[in-house]
Amino acid sequence: MQRLAQSDVLGPDEYERQREPYRRSIIELKRRRRISLGDKITLVFENRETLRFQVQEMIRVERIVDPQKIQDELDVYNALMPAPGELSATLLIELTESDTMKQWLDRFMGLDHGEKVGLRAGSELVYGEFEGGHSHETKISAVHFVRFRPTPAMITALADPAVRVALSVHHAGYDVEVEVPWTMRQEWLADVRV
Repeated sequence: MQRLAQSDVLGPDEYERQREPYRRSIIELKRRRRISLGDKITLVFENRETLRFQVQEMIRVERIVDPQKIQDELDVYNALMPAPGELSATLLIELTESDTMKQWLDRFMGLDHGEKVGLRAGSELVYGEFEGGHSHETKISAVHFVRFRPTPAMITALADPAVRVALSVHHAGYDVEVEVPWTMRQEWLADVRV
């Protein structure tokens, strides 16, 4: 996917005028790109538009007008952009009950290392590769960035509605496998074929 540039960013006044309809369209886009793996993990698959929205919102919230600081934001989000043939997702560990939050975060320690989060298309399986720096020996973040690199055969399988495609998490007794809906597969096909 083409990286985001300063020319993709609307100025503050123009963004405010367009924000509500744009925000609604992004919410709809993210709905098609969001999948829950059990009740504690959600994946939101990113593309150029979802990342552009995040840049615009950061600039808006932090009132950034300096071109270098805008570029810094672009650099952060461009690092999350899927490369050709890749799928990129934000993984959220969704914990809402404060009395069990630490217990669950401790249980998810190590989720971001090894073969824990998988993508299966037909008979092939690839594991997500996590961006580093979101955990250490005693603490794990509730937000991670993960990339999947499907094989060419898997990409072909994504386009065939008769082939089962699933995402899974197998870690510390949290074992979930969820079938990927056709609407999400169509989003993915657009991502990997760009």
